[in-house]
Amino acid sequence: MARPSRYPLELRRRAVRMVAEVRGDHPTETAALQAVVEKLDIGSRETLRNWVKQHEIDAGQRPGTTTEESAQLKAFRGSSTALEAVHGRVGGSRGHPSAMALMRKTSSRCHLSPGCTRRRRRPLA
Repeated sequence: MARPSRYPLELRRRAVRMVAEVRGDHPTETAALQAVVEKLDIGSRETLRNWVKQHEIDAGQRPGTTTEESAQLKAFRGSSTALEAVHGRVGGSRGHPSAMALMRKTSSRCHLSPGCTRRRRRPLA
């Protein structure tokens, strides 16, 4: 479970709006971000930059995964994991009993182990 956000949703929305409003007053986007960060006492400029970027993605102005798509993917992954647990496929092919037995048989048979049945190669001389 994700930890709750340090900043309320309304503060994030207000900050993104403020960046859009003051962008023209500053020579660079970084300067605009810094001005808003200082006014609203947000921890870092990168935090605000990520909020602005996600807002642009959600608005269709920039390519990327929208917040809604991200939520759908998260729900899908959760249901997929639950189905795998129900059907006993949690570990993938490694979780299958016959695959586990095969791995045990092959991994313990090495010429370096005491019970090795393979012959050592003769050194080239």
